[in-house]
Amino acid sequence: MKQVWNAYMKPFHVLGNLYFVGTRPASVHLFQTEEGLILLDTGYADTLYLVMDGIRELGFSPYNIRYLLHSHAHIDHIGGTRRLAELTGAKTVIGRADFDAATGKRDLTYAYELGEAFEEPFTPDILLDDGDVLTLGSTAIHCVHTPGHTEGTMSFFFDLVENGQTFHAAMHGGIGCNTMSRAYLERHHLPFSLRDTFLCDLMRLRELPVDVVIGNHQDHCDTLGKYARLQQGYWDAFIDPSEWRRYLDRFRDRLLVQMDQESV
Repeated sequence: MKQVWNAYMKPFHVLGNLYFVGTRPASVHLFQTEEGLILLDTGYADTLYLVMDGIRELGFSPYNIRYLLHSHAHIDHIGGTRRLAELTGAKTVIGRADFDAATGKRDLTYAYELGEAFEEPFTPDILLDDGDVLTLGSTAIHCVHTPGHTEGTMSFFFDLVENGQTFHAAMHGGIGCNTMSRAYLERHHLPFSLRDTFLCDLMRLRELPVDVVIGNHQDHCDTLGKYARLQQGYWDAFIDPSEWRRYLDRFRDRLLVQMDQESV
């Protein structure tokens, strides 16, 4: 039996109208707006109760969620979606090219590689294309198609207002190189061009002004360390205008090393 409670992380206010609501294996974030809530990713089905507890602990109700927005269609980001959508009536939103994975038509959720089974597929209500904007209240989330980690990975750009200042925030929707290995691409009949597109997009994205980097895994951009600084009274713990480029460059270099090793 999996001890899923080990995935618990205390929910907290990040900046502006953005909150972290869990979990350790895969991050879930919440936007508070004047017209309801947006949940960014849902995590595993088994850890959904931790996410819901986190939402409630921060004083929100899961029943006020209007959109379930997804970075990409891997089981650790969409596993809890069907349950939460059926419970709350929230609309599900994902990149168009990840439709087949979300619906279970193609086995591309990375479930097998994680020793899991994707047993709760769903039919997305809204399919995102490059340049789309998801708006609720005064919150506008700009969506950029950044394939590589999956074919439909979407990255998100939005503003956060704190202490009368506006900060540009971003989440790269799928920065990991694990699904761009030669073995993975061949096994799932995916084009090797995904790697080239991913690298080109990194070079394009790194030129955008970003003050706050949000990760969809807590270990990607030191979420725990930043939370510790928040606890110490540093309200600006997540603000670092130089982090975005360093973050993208780190994963660019990882992929280049991986590709170089595979060519030997």
